[in-house]
Amino acid sequence: MCSSKSEYTENLSYKKTLYAVEPSVYIVGAGPGDPDLLTVKAHKLLAVGDVILFADSLIPEEILELCREDAEIIRTANQTLEEILPIMIDRVRSQKSVIRLHSGDPSLYSAIHEQMHLLAEANIPFEVIPGISAFQAAAAKLKVELTVPGLVQTIILTRISGRTEVPATEELATLAAHQASLCLYLSARHVENAQAKLLEHYPAETPIAICFRIGWPDEKIKVVPLNQMADCTHKEKLIRTTLYIISPALSPATGRSRLYHPEHSHLFRSSHN
Repeated sequence: MCSSKSEYTENLSYKKTLYAVEPSVYIVGAGPGDPDLLTVKAHKLLAVGDVILFADSLIPEEILELCREDAEIIRTANQTLEEILPIMIDRVRSQKSVIRLHSGDPSLYSAIHEQMHLLAEANIPFEVIPGISAFQAAAAKLKVELTVPGLVQTIILTRISGRTEVPATEELATLAAHQASLCLYLSARHVENAQAKLLEHYPAETPIAICFRIGWPDEKIKVVPLNQMADCTHKEKLIRTTLYIISPALSPATGRSRLYHPEHSHLFRSSHN
């Protein structure tokens, strides 16, 4: 991870003055925590944005080192949407570019649906810039592919019901019946319930990865059998910012994709047989 603003800018292949932005809201995925995992477009926007609103409880401050020194920085961890939205609308109407930083990827558990709806109602232009999600960064850290041929070909991203209810058709035990690679977000506070529901369909020895603050300097990754999921969570005192990956792909596997197999032909390669 780069440690200074000069290191960041030296590694970027563009000039700030060459990237123009319109008065608009840019909803940017900040990734799981490591500033080096930001997309190039996110880097560019942060380098030129007039106003930066970021969820400071979920995004490391190192990312702000990419911003202009004169950018207006607004922390939003203690604010409601009713407080945040008028700021974005006011700044865009004042001909400023607004960068709204969300952790991970905006398409997952980021509460952008209501923001986009209200921005559209106010005739405020906006754009969404994707980011790397925690499940992707965790798989990379674990050095696994979550879709191993002949073993598992489906990834389910979900959460257990808490203060936010999950629809009955997406109840965890129902999804666990598929025995897919299941990535469980926002569930550490309900880990006993989650473990019980998962054990209805996954074997007790199914390996799971417990991933805390992936991409942050204090990240933790523990791989344990499913029946130790709750005990390990409590032992490590994990109550938030924790992702669980439950997957047969975490076991040693020998499956091979057809894509690069010598017997597999496609538009760009003939079979070697």
